[in-house]
Amino acid sequence: MNKRDFLKNSVLAGTGIFATAMGTGHARSFLADDVPYTPALGGYHLDPLPYAYNALEPYIDEKTMKLHHDIHHQGYVTGLNKATDAVAAAIAANDYSLIKHWERELAFHGAGHFLHAIFWSIMGPSAGKRSAELDSAISRDFGSFDNFKKYFVASATAVEGSGWGILAYEPTAGKLVVLQAEKHSSLSQWTSIPLLVVDVWEHAYYLNYQNKRKDYVEAFFNVINWEEVSKRYELAMS
Repeated sequence: MNKRDFLKNSVLAGTGIFATAMGTGHARSFLADDVPYTPALGGYHLDPLPYAYNALEPYIDEKTMKLHHDIHHQGYVTGLNKATDAVAAAIAANDYSLIKHWERELAFHGAGHFLHAIFWSIMGPSAGKRSAELDSAISRDFGSFDNFKKYFVASATAVEGSGWGILAYEPTAGKLVVLQAEKHSSLSQWTSIPLLVVDVWEHAYYLNYQNKRKDYVEAFFNVINWEEVSKRYELAMS
């Protein structure tokens, strides 16, 4: 897989979740919020988790995983399909009067879907080992793994409101960076390739950790699948 393929597809690799944009032939002209919505054939889909709901206990509990994956993530998939269909309908009808609204919906629900897909894939009941290449890059760019962990935990804990903590590869400078994302689609660096993400919306941790976000982010390090993170880094570098 080359870097172009990686940028296009690897966001969803490892979970079996793949997205295909809908064509205008599936466009709907009426998409009121109170009308039940079924995505057209070829839309975005949510696959089951690649492990059991209770596989990450005691760090992330089964009830939270069910609510988070089955309800919250599914909501982003549904919203993304709806917005994608609405934009296709606007193109078909040459009517862009609501395009600002639907572009915002695309950004919000699309980022929510793609980041969650990465989130499920970079966790697991088996931590594995970081590759030598990833370890070297972490030491180069943060001084040590301990420095990186402290930085990542502090950054994710300090996200204002709801959002994400992200370890990414920034190809312009050729280095690893830690980023914050408010909501899903703000404060990101456009060229950066996410390698490791943690969801710090309250729905990701409140049942078990209440308002103790830092405790949750610290616990998250016990369920990181470093082999998957290493694979993502190697693909980003290829």
